[in-house]
Amino acid sequence: MASDPNRVLRRLPIVVGAIAGSLLMLNRLLTPTLTDTQSRSDALGVILSAFLILTGLLWQRVQPRLPESVELVGEQGFELTNDLSESAKKELAWASRLLLTNTVTKSIVVWYGDRVLLRRGVLGTSTTISPGTILKRVMETQKPVYLVSLKLYPGRVEFDYLPENTQGVICQPLGDEGVMILGANAPRSYTKQDEAWIAGIAEKLADTLSSLQT
Repeated sequence: MASDPNRVLRRLPIVVGAIAGSLLMLNRLLTPTLTDTQSRSDALGVILSAFLILTGLLWQRVQPRLPESVELVGEQGFELTNDLSESAKKELAWASRLLLTNTVTKSIVVWYGDRVLLRRGVLGTSTTISPGTILKRVMETQKPVYLVSLKLYPGRVEFDYLPENTQGVICQPLGDEGVMILGANAPRSYTKQDEAWIAGIAEKLADTLSSLQT
C-alpha cells in the first residue's frame, strides 16, 4: 500500500512547534532569575511555537492526501481479438497504451458488439463479459459511470473480469454498441481532466470500431 509522500511535511510544523515550546518551558523552569528581556523572548517564542502547531494542524485539513493504492491481483497481459482489421487493432493498441501510461488506469477491457475485443494491463480471471445493470445503463444513457471506490458498490459483482481488488472503475460508452472499462489501483484517483481525456479517446475509438470492425 502506498504511503503519503507529504506525511512528514504535514507533521513537521507540529513537531517543531511542540519541541520549541517544550524547550522554552524547560528553560523557564531552570532559570532562577528572569529578566524583562528574557520574559519578552519567552513570550515571543511561545507565540511562534503556537503558530507552528496551528499551521501544522491546518495543513492536515487543507492539503489533500493522495489516495492509497494497492497492488492489483493478476498477471500483466495484452489480449487482442484476431478477427479485426489492422486499423482497428492499431487503434485499440494505441488507445490502451495511452491510458495505461498517462492515467492511473492499470486494467483495461473493451467490450464491443457483444464480445471482448481487448484486455490489457493487469488481467482478471474471467475472459468473458455478461453486461450487468451498470454497463447496460452506460450504453442506454450514453453517459459514463465512475465508481470512485468499487468496494462500496453492491454492483461490483458484475466486474468479475477485472482484478478482484480493483479500487476504482470508469465505464465509458463506445457509442451504443460497447463500453470501455478502466480499472484503477486506488480509489478516487481519476481527475476531471482524466475523465475528459478518457471521453475523447473513447469517442475516437468508437468511431474507428463502428467503421472498421469486421
